[in-house]
Amino acid sequence: MRINTNVSSLTAQESNTQINSNLRNSLEKLSSGLRINKASDDASGLAIADKLRTQASSIGQSIANGNSAVSLLQIADKAMAEQSNILDIVKQKLIQAGTATTSDEGRKAIGKDIGKLLTQLDEIAKQTNYNGIPLLQGASASVTTAKLEFQMGEKSTNVISLSSGIQANTKKLQGLSALKLSANNGGWSAGAARGHMAGIDSAINQLNTWRADFGSTQNQVESAIRNMMTQQTNIKAAESVIRDVDYAAESANFNKQNIVSQAGTFAMSQSNQVQQNILRLLQ
Repeated sequence: MRINTNVSSLTAQESNTQINSNLRNSLEKLSSGLRINKASDDASGLAIADKLRTQASSIGQSIANGNSAVSLLQIADKAMAEQSNILDIVKQKLIQAGTATTSDEGRKAIGKDIGKLLTQLDEIAKQTNYNGIPLLQGASASVTTAKLEFQMGEKSTNVISLSSGIQANTKKLQGLSALKLSANNGGWSAGAARGHMAGIDSAINQLNTWRADFGSTQNQVESAIRNMMTQQTNIKAAESVIRDVDYAAESANFNKQNIVSQAGTFAMSQSNQVQQNILRLLQ
């Protein structure tokens, strides 16, 4: 029996120190809701979870990009829908002007009406934009739109493109420039009115082609958004399995560590009591 070195107490203290460390780690997990709070908790798991988190946040931004792209495409579509309505009305008026029952004065009034409608068509092309980005013509009436590319994924190649070259105004749409000039000058005949009908049909077909391109691109973007939302959900679920704490399991572990810690404290107390038995040998 030794007095200078209380081996039993030292052993109990060592065990209790380790148990208290485990208890602190368990409390940290329960309070933060995370199984991994520092790299030492699970080094490889932390690396995987961080990569998954980056992937999920990147996809989240891509979803936001897609929603913005849908808004842009819808703005352009609605604007072209109004332009299409204008061209429909213009054709009706040409048909009206092309019949013998319409007087010369009536054709002159129809011409003024057509001129104003085509001016409005140009204004729509000029004003339609998203966040300052022109959608139906370039910076000026004689410039086509630039190619629009929507980043729809975490890789640089995950891009959905909208064709360039749109110029939905009287300068580009076939036959409209001559019709606008003729309508503003007035004095045109029924034959002249009928001569512009083929040009209106071509302009309507061209506008519908551009509108169909916007519509198909919107369908493509919306499909990509739905796919990325599913990916993001699954990736976050995978990250949660690695990073988040299982409260049921960790609560059981905490209770175990807490009981062992109390037992360790009792053991240290008893180890000191044992040493006092040496005093009986000295009495």
